Amino acid sequence: MMKMPGKARNGFWLQTDTGRNGFHTKGDVKMEDSSISKRKAEHIRVVLEENVAGKDITTGFEKYRFEHQALPELDFEEISTETAFLGKPLKAPFLISSMTGGTAQARTINRNLAQAAEKRGWAFALGSTRAALESPEQAYTFQVRDVAPHIPVLANLGAVQLNYGYGIDECRRIVELTEADALILHFNSLQEVFQKGGNTNFKDLLVKIEDLCSRLEVPVGAKEVGWGINGRLAEKLYSVGVSFVDVAGSGGTSWSQVEKYLTSDPLKKAAAEAFSGWGNPTAECLTQARNLGLKGTLVASGGLKNGVDAAKAIALGADLAGFGRKLLHDAVHSVDALLSTYEQTELELKIAMFGIGAKDLSALKQTPLLKKM
Repeated sequence: MMKMPGKARNGFWLQTDTGRNGFHTKGDVKMEDSSISKRKAEHIRVVLEENVAGKDITTGFEKYRFEHQALPELDFEEISTETAFLGKPLKAPFLISSMTGGTAQARTINRNLAQAAEKRGWAFALGSTRAALESPEQAYTFQVRDVAPHIPVLANLGAVQLNYGYGIDECRRIVELTEADALILHFNSLQEVFQKGGNTNFKDLLVKIEDLCSRLEVPVGAKEVGWGINGRLAEKLYSVGVSFVDVAGSGGTSWSQVEKYLTSDPLKKAAAEAFSGWGNPTAECLTQARNLGLKGTLVASGGLKNGVDAAKAIALGADLAGFGRKLLHDAVHSVDALLSTYEQTELELKIAMFGIGAKDLSALKQTPLLKKM
């Protein structure tokens, strides 16, 4: 199969194996059928229709309360929620967390989310882009740059794939395909155990992550999928070159519960119930990281419900707050529905800042008025 040079971007030329849509995987990475796409479609259905929240575990934000200031000494209209991420300005400190891709419905969801994010000035993260390489006909479901030309767009790959044939070339292809500003590596070890045919060799990944961070032309971030990255792991990730960490803690979607609805293995289905309350609460992940003195960019996702939760997260040390399943129902339907939800979330954050007299995000991060109950 003839090699052809890919499009130049960020100072490198991407070598691709020509084929359908110009993208084929190579080396040890094996082309698969549409099983990934079918699984992604089922994930969307289950998350929309079933109760997949963790049980008897929370984000931890309910343990904190802002001390209200009756006289904020601020003009509400002058409060600023502006920030920057990956060198691009944001109107609000919000990230749409990685959710989906690889199906026609996922394309609609991703483009609706991205279009609304562009209008409101939020960052946007794609779901795992592995499907785009292993089933090239699904690549279009991840392409949103035409509707989101100015905001940060983040590509996504399971970190464990670095142990299953993926390397720098595949990561460069993902970045090229999505025109992403960064690549997120997601950590989903327990989900892989419950998933049929899951990839469960998470051994010696840190050294491979370090190599990728040193060679990839865009920043590399790391995130969990809902069980949380604790402070000690965040410290290790920053030390090997990871640019940002999304703690993605417990209190929201539990992927053991999602996989419970999909598995045909009665043993795994029963075992999933034992892990319904598993994970590190999002608030604890944040406080652990900042108590260790870590200075890297920190994203708080995992069960955030509204702008008040986001305000608490930022006051605990987050730079951005991420939302996922909260947005999925609107994303299926329309951009307008999303815009209304985005705007309400921004308003809630701004009102919380007004309530404690914080004129901007810097003041919110430094407030002494968030009290643990």
